[in-house]
Amino acid sequence: MSTLLLRFVAPLQAWGTSSRFTSRQTDRYPSKSGIVGLLAAAQGRRRVESIEDLAALKVGVRIDQPGSLLRDFQTARSADSRTSMPLSGRFYLQDAVFVAAVEGEKTLLQALYSALQSPIFPVYFGRKSCVPAAPLLIDLVDQPLLEGLKAVPWQASKRYQRTRKRPQERLEIVIDAIGDPDEFTPDFPVSFDSTQRQYALRPVHFSEVLIDNPMNKVVAAPVSRLGVVDHDPMGGLE
Repeated sequence: MSTLLLRFVAPLQAWGTSSRFTSRQTDRYPSKSGIVGLLAAAQGRRRVESIEDLAALKVGVRIDQPGSLLRDFQTARSADSRTSMPLSGRFYLQDAVFVAAVEGEKTLLQALYSALQSPIFPVYFGRKSCVPAAPLLIDLVDQPLLEGLKAVPWQASKRYQRTRKRPQERLEIVIDAIGDPDEFTPDFPVSFDSTQRQYALRPVHFSEVLIDNPMNKVVAAPVSRLGVVDHDPMGGLE
């Protein structure tokens, strides 16, 4: 069994699984339906086409940088400005970083890897305005999903890594559960057809992994010829 490893980095991401009407929420981590939709878009599948093979893939996510919640309060009026449209609130994750993993047959994953190198439709993180800020592909490895997620070095920004003053960081992992799940979410995509969009319950399992922090290094302060420790007031801004 092989695993395709992806990096999700963007100023804004939105992974809603239970949004309704004028309140559009986001979960703390990428949804399975969102990841399957991204892969389908890369392959150029239209909404009415089957996604059964993609939904059958095992999916997992590692939360490398949780980001923070942003609310976008939106107002709108009709084109002639005479009618006020319903007020709405859209929530986003800002400055978040995730490692997403997809486990399945190598032939299918190789096709997805090629599709992500040159996607047919635009790929985005939950909403069309949430576009990637870095290359998605990390690697295609011959490892089970969980092992693959644990082996990837920490993908958080260097600035964020500097704020974590520990040699190792504990990262949360969320994967499709086999057996006794910790939780069920309405996040298993059955159809993206806009006339009959369907989702089933997805069993998920939560765990953690310790990852080395490459920015937690003890660096000796430079000493001048007079034996005085040099001080660089701008060093922390690098």
